[in-house]
Amino acid sequence: MFDYSLTGKEVLDWLENNTADILILDINMPVIGGIEVLKKLKKMKDTPKVIVLSSYDDVRFVQEIVTMGASGFLSKNSAGEHIITAIRTVNEGKQYLTEDLEKELFNLMFGKQVKIGERPDTENEATNSLSDREIDILRLIVQEHNSSEIADILNLSVHTIDSYRKSLLKKINVKNTVGLTKFALKHNII
Repeated sequence: MFDYSLTGKEVLDWLENNTADILILDINMPVIGGIEVLKKLKKMKDTPKVIVLSSYDDVRFVQEIVTMGASGFLSKNSAGEHIITAIRTVNEGKQYLTEDLEKELFNLMFGKQVKIGERPDTENEATNSLSDREIDILRLIVQEHNSSEIADILNLSVHTIDSYRKSLLKKINVKNTVGLTKFALKHNII
């Protein structure tokens, strides 16, 4: 039986001498995060299928994860009701996303509007001054991820995340994470 509480490094070490049909990776795994594990798995022969589990389910993030080779994606909010179906679907060689995420991904790919709350209000001058990347980072900050976790999720360096964080504080004209959270709530970014 596989221990579900392993760090990303322990998963990779385990796979050197063992095989798995399907792995369920949490994005926020300790030591080496789920995204880095996913990247390293692509380089291995006999790569297992991967279902990514995350509390961050923005459609653009899901698109990146699928592009990186994940066979499925589950939000932690809905994992309990979808995990068995996801495993069966991925085991059959198909990709698995919840119906809501499939629709949002389809709409994003074909230029249709993603549901309100998933993108900033384009009429709002305050949010128009922020880039898509800044908005992604702001969402992750508000979800209580630290710079190291955000760097892992977005495949950026911690230094880059810290620079974005400082830039956000300056652009939004707030002093700390509480100010960033108030801004995000006020402008429907989260």
